[in-house]
Amino acid sequence: MPVVLTFIFLYGNFFLLNFKKGSLILKRLLLGNLAAAQGLWQAGCDFISSYPGTPSTEITEATATLPDIYSEWAPNEKVALESAFGASLAGHRAAVAQKHVGLNVAADPLFTMSYTGVNAGLVIFVADDPGLHSSQNEQDSRNYAKAAKVPMLEPSNSQEILDFTIVAFDLSEQFDTPVLIRLNTRVAHSQSIVTTGDRVSYSKPYSKDISKFVMVPAFAKARHPLVEKRIQDLAAFAESSNLNQLEFNDTDIGFITSSSAYLYLKEICPDASFLKLGIVHPLPDNLIRQFAAKVNRLVVVEELDPFILDHVKALGINCVNINLPCIGEFFPNLLADKLGKPTPPTIELDENIPARPPVMCAGCPHRGLFYSLKKNKCTVLGDIGCYTLGAMPPLSTIEMTLCMGASIGATHGFNKVLGTKSEGKTVAVIGDSTFIHSGMTGLTNVAYNQSNSTVIILDNSITGMTGHQQNPTTGLNIKGDPAGKVDLEALCRAMGINRVRVVDPYDLKSCDTAIKEELAAKEPSVIISRRPCALLKNVKHKPPLHVDSDKCIGCKSCMKIGCPAISMKNGKAVVDQTQCVGCEVCSQLCPKKAFARES
Repeated sequence: MPVVLTFIFLYGNFFLLNFKKGSLILKRLLLGNLAAAQGLWQAGCDFISSYPGTPSTEITEATATLPDIYSEWAPNEKVALESAFGASLAGHRAAVAQKHVGLNVAADPLFTMSYTGVNAGLVIFVADDPGLHSSQNEQDSRNYAKAAKVPMLEPSNSQEILDFTIVAFDLSEQFDTPVLIRLNTRVAHSQSIVTTGDRVSYSKPYSKDISKFVMVPAFAKARHPLVEKRIQDLAAFAESSNLNQLEFNDTDIGFITSSSAYLYLKEICPDASFLKLGIVHPLPDNLIRQFAAKVNRLVVVEELDPFILDHVKALGINCVNINLPCIGEFFPNLLADKLGKPTPPTIELDENIPARPPVMCAGCPHRGLFYSLKKNKCTVLGDIGCYTLGAMPPLSTIEMTLCMGASIGATHGFNKVLGTKSEGKTVAVIGDSTFIHSGMTGLTNVAYNQSNSTVIILDNSITGMTGHQQNPTTGLNIKGDPAGKVDLEALCRAMGINRVRVVDPYDLKSCDTAIKEELAAKEPSVIISRRPCALLKNVKHKPPLHVDSDKCIGCKSCMKIGCPAISMKNGKAVVDQTQCVGCEVCSQLCPKKAFARES
């Protein structure tokens, strides 16, 4: 019987029906993160807790649509991992997902969890971001696996993500350890065909074991030798595991590689030999030596840190140096050029496409507030969120962004050392979700140590930067059902802040007044700038504005807010009717009242 391949689209997924020898094989075209969710479901995972972070967000979003898995957004990654540990302790398979900088937040429980081990399996997804598509650094999370002495798997496509997830739970229980699965932006956000399966059920009883799970020094000392023995056992396992694959073809050149770099190399050098590592910690020494002995030239190809390369060199094995960068992500043309191979064909454009710098959306509630801060010549210390775009022209307001929650702590230190030189002029800006994530402790420090600091919480009623996830201030859970809701005003007062006020950022006059009054106050204060994100589906916009060209004098005052719906044409302001949401911020800047609605 001939092979008949049929593609269909059903329930948001592409399916491949393979009719062969009278049988029907069902395959799905899945995003890497969706394959991770499918793997969790098939492995019998009962619990996942995460904080959204690109490129890992879709893992937890997808599990929330699947039956039999409890899914939640946690206030931050530390809480998420601690919650997952509790589920594991209770005897149910559990998982967390975060981006690489999120693992920094979760590092505290991770390192001690390496000592305690687990009860039921615990899998930790971490998605690195080579090339900084949506991140503030290019950290390589493989170093966490080595430092914490826990295993790390690294899949290269959607099918491997699904399969590795299932294997990771088995490894977690076999070796009594949390297991890290490292993704990157390309693997997490690319699609490939996977074969899916059925869900298994798994649970085990909880047994009280104080010496295992209470990490006071006496018990921790006894657990440390077990951690060292475990990493040796895992290294022995890696030697024969089919997660590491040997591919011998042309032995003139051999590559040791993993993840997306493997896929690029297969495209460029399909006939070469490969040691594709699916377990990147601990590394299999004997397998590496065996592979190196059978190839004439050995090349290690990996993104970011020379994690594998340094290990191979430490084994005394010579490697060919092709001078690969430790900055940014790889792509086929780069590797082809470094290897002296023909570059894959590219599409040549007749004209250069102009750069499109990132900008806050039309109607973004943060725009009016940032305009007021700039008007008042404030020093603005910023935080992580879509409001970080306030650093971009023409607003150019934010002067510092470090990490989640850092704006408040940094403003406190800034004002403490500069005193009257900065007090009354400096503010911290932080989003509602970021404030709950790690800003509350900073505000507690401001109140406790009484710095004359003003904090502005940009409450847009959602976690905007990662694609509109709920958070503890929205009153809805991951499924959109009613949930506990944090009252930001009451919370700030409970922390010891006496001056708390709410403003509408679409009202420039009230923003200006609030900023002036709170900066003039000789005590800590909080301004909550509250207006829902303009892109939320439940937000009802006013009709768009238009410009009366007879009134417009071309002064460009309206251009100062950087709204993408406004441009200049023939010396006059014009409004893009498809983008304008009728927020009227621009009309408050026009000296001639040229902005109006259609009557």
